[in-house]
Amino acid sequence: MKQNPEIIFEDGDVVVVNKPAFMLTMSEKSASVKFNLSGWLSERCGNIFLVHRLDKETSGIMVFAKNEEAHKNLSLQFESHTVEKYYLTLVEGVLSQNEGIIEKPIAPNEQHPQRMVIASRGRASLTRFRVVERFRNYTLAEASTKTGRAHQIRVHFQSIGHPLAVDFVYGRKEVFLLSEVKQNKFQMGKGQEERPLMERSSLHAAGLSFDHPRTKQRMNFEAALPKDFAAVVKQLRKWGKA
Repeated sequence: MKQNPEIIFEDGDVVVVNKPAFMLTMSEKSASVKFNLSGWLSERCGNIFLVHRLDKETSGIMVFAKNEEAHKNLSLQFESHTVEKYYLTLVEGVLSQNEGIIEKPIAPNEQHPQRMVIASRGRASLTRFRVVERFRNYTLAEASTKTGRAHQIRVHFQSIGHPLAVDFVYGRKEVFLLSEVKQNKFQMGKGQEERPLMERSSLHAAGLSFDHPRTKQRMNFEAALPKDFAAVVKQLRKWGKA
């Protein structure tokens, strides 16, 4: 079932929105999907300028500009890395370090053009992370990126042996099932089929900070975990404690 975005803040220069999973940031030539965030916002807010993107499966906070001056200002903030972004992600395995840095160059995958890969020919990429909570076979972590490469967090965690718990491209699973956590304590009625708790990348853009392009005031925004992600964490706390 499609979820509508949530407008968190809006004025004459910017609009900050909480994007649901499975929604494109903007329309794609190869896609027949018309339900995209840029189009949705344009219908409600008028002229919209794209500043950054989130993957279709990633939920969380984004900022859009509402005029050319704001677009130029925000774009420069992203380019100069003064914008602060942090994500919550659930990864496979138990991270041994409480915090750390992953600094590996990322490049397009020559065999699969829509994917990225760690390669010496790639662009410098840096991800900082800290452990939020450990479970028996998973870790909830906070990750922040100083560089905004495509699929950066997904590729970086895969490169250290801890792919996202759900990631059909870089991970090992396409869905998260309660039976994997409860194991022999899981029971279903005869003829019933288990429904996944989560069936998209376990990545959520939870925080965003930037300087307002007109007032120069520092703006800070946060978005709580959406229902599917929160349901997984709730079940892990109940059945998957380390």
